[in-house]
Amino acid sequence: MTVVFDAQCLLCDGWVRFLLRHDRRGVLRFASIQGANGRALLARAGLQVDGLQTLLLVDGERIWQQTAAILRVLHALGWPWRLAWVAWGVPAPLRDALYRVLARHRYRWFGRSETCLMPPADHAQRFLD
Repeated sequence: MTVVFDAQCLLCDGWVRFLLRHDRRGVLRFASIQGANGRALLARAGLQVDGLQTLLLVDGERIWQQTAAILRVLHALGWPWRLAWVAWGVPAPLRDALYRVLARHRYRWFGRSETCLMPPADHAQRFLD
């Protein structure tokens, strides 16, 4: 499973660091939208980097965005994170509308870095770019 994220977004940076801490089985890989692999995965999903406001999860031929991607990633972490699965009970249009508000304001609310996230040395092999 590959998580495609914005490496300049401080919220996204925190999300990736959270995933690295809690993915004890090492099932997740990461690709930034600023890198060649991330851009290729976005193109495969029919998305462009400019104005991108979604997290993308790619698992083989399957692709998920927004809250579906988040919930699937949390499920992959195992317990207790799988408990987030109850959020599937919230209608997707409502979940995704809230997600889009957060995504649209992520730089203003959480900040932006002019440099991309540098993976910790012990996790560098999990980053595609």
